[in-house]
Amino acid sequence: MTILDKIIERKKEEVAAAKATISVGQLKDTDFFGRTTHSLKESIKNKSGIIAEFKRQSPSKGIINDKVQPLDVVSAYEKFGASGISILTDKDFFGGSFNDILSVRNQINTPVLRKDFMIDEYQFYEAKSIGADVILLIASCLSPSQVLEFTDLAHELNMEVLLEIHTEEELEHFNTKIDMVGINNRNLKDFKVDLQHSVQLKNQLPKEVLSVAESGIYSLEDFIFLKEKGFDGFLMGEYFMKNTDPAKAFEAFTLQI
Repeated sequence: MTILDKIIERKKEEVAAAKATISVGQLKDTDFFGRTTHSLKESIKNKSGIIAEFKRQSPSKGIINDKVQPLDVVSAYEKFGASGISILTDKDFFGGSFNDILSVRNQINTPVLRKDFMIDEYQFYEAKSIGADVILLIASCLSPSQVLEFTDLAHELNMEVLLEIHTEEELEHFNTKIDMVGINNRNLKDFKVDLQHSVQLKNQLPKEVLSVAESGIYSLEDFIFLKEKGFDGFLMGEYFMKNTDPAKAFEAFTLQI
């Protein structure tokens, strides 16, 4: 069983427990459910293109940074031009929580991506209730029909969709309703990084599709390489979070691009 398999099995348990505790009706009654969402797609076009991530840990790296608070980091991401902010909400494997979004939502206007493993429509109502603007759909966890179904649901809730792919087979998960396609430079099964592989996949997408390079961007050179290859957005987390002060690391990086 791969790490991804273990995450999905645990996620099924979490969703079942959440459903038994809080109904969809209760989620719809929350303060954030009726808020007007922000467009990550437009923000990528008009700003730096960087989707800066708040991430405490990962299965492959262990603890990355568990000393900083979300607002201290993401307010700097916003100040220095991030197009979007990605926040992990998976607890067991990434050390995240809903509160990581709730604690910053009223303080920032930058689009927020709820980064999690979305396998059930219930999670979309959760995302809306905590103030997410964008949902991540991971192709390796879903069928093409599920991607289409979940995309429609996200749009009904006025949220955008970032579809994540890593293999040529997963190109079949793309549909024209998708807002953005993220290509993960890191293989979720063995966690190896291959930027050239991502470029090859991007070149097989329709030219008008907004593309996001995800993960494994370890240097300014990596960023420039991917930008020159035509990527519109860049999801970067560890590069900033591994620093004692991720806010300063982000500021310093943006001064170079």
